[in-house]
Amino acid sequence: MARIKRGNIARKRRKKILQLAKGYRGAHSRLFRVANQQVMKALRYSYVGRKQKKRVFRKLWITRINAASRVQGISYSRLIHNFKKSNIGLNRKMLAQIAVLDSSTFNELISISE
Repeated sequence: MARIKRGNIARKRRKKILQLAKGYRGAHSRLFRVANQQVMKALRYSYVGRKQKKRVFRKLWITRINAASRVQGISYSRLIHNFKKSNIGLNRKMLAQIAVLDSSTFNELISISE
């Protein structure tokens, strides 16, 4: 029986991992076994990071809206409640942008919702 060599497939697999590990320091970018561990860890972190980014941005928007609404003498929760009651369907991202960039429009929205 002839000996089977996995040369091409194995090389492709290792090269793919080492390509992903480019830029890592020391053995983490040069040795396959260590690079493979680091790439797997990095991919886990990137997956988690994508979820955390959504939470962090929502938190930031809420903080900005709260700061702008308190200047007008109304709390964030009261403001959102008034918006829902008066069918103003702006999401938090847009509200935060309006609060930061166009305070006069934000003040109008508050007066409309009350």
